[in-house]
Amino acid sequence: MSAATQITNLRENKHGFSPQEWEARLDLAAAYRLAARFGWHDMLGNHFSLRVPGTTDQYLINPLGLFFEEITASSLVKLDTKGNILSDSPHGINKAGEVIHGAVLAARPDIASVMHLHSSAGAGISAQKDGLLPISQNALILMSRVRYHDYEGPASDDDERRRLVRDIADGSILFLRNHGTLTAGRTMGEAFVLLGRVERACEIQLAAQAGSGIHFPSQDAIDRTSAIGAKMYSEGSRSPGAHLEWAAFRRKLDREDPGYAA
Repeated sequence: MSAATQITNLRENKHGFSPQEWEARLDLAAAYRLAARFGWHDMLGNHFSLRVPGTTDQYLINPLGLFFEEITASSLVKLDTKGNILSDSPHGINKAGEVIHGAVLAARPDIASVMHLHSSAGAGISAQKDGLLPISQNALILMSRVRYHDYEGPASDDDERRRLVRDIADGSILFLRNHGTLTAGRTMGEAFVLLGRVERACEIQLAAQAGSGIHFPSQDAIDRTSAIGAKMYSEGSRSPGAHLEWAAFRRKLDREDPGYAA
């Protein structure tokens, strides 16, 4: 059986989901598998979500008990923004996932996907007093999108929802102080690509701080690059919603790990 035939067979929706929901499940499962390959997991912690197409209050998220590398399209859990689980999950879901994702998706109808990590680089920068510094092109592209939220514990308290929403405001990147990072995208591809850029910017900053001194760009360069970054992935850009980047990521996974589509 050829790789193309295997992928086609795996992608067949044999689980009774609508075609739109099945495609969303494929996207989200692919994101988890890619994140595992990039080393972004934290044991059974961390979570990505994607709004169910055609709904305003339902989304998909990973079940508790599976590593990122084990997640498939059919294993994802559906719930609503009030925390009600709408599909089977033997071990339920991570409470912090429900608090964080439910809050942002309920408050921001423009957002389709939310992604949260505890990576070493992202958590390291989240713990720095000055946060993300404008010292690399990746950081500069992101600066206009970045917001901060003070640490309140492991995000398992429903009362924190209001403050999470307040702090992300109209941004799409949130540093949860002493905790990790979060991205919010109008498409899942946008949220994933922003997360990749955040990771790279944080890694570069930590590498630069290990040296003898940091050179900062001119304020004019900072302002111009930040303005360009603010328009990236917009409807008028070359890759609205990061669709070009996400299509490339999906092709990569189809070649290397097609089992996500089960």
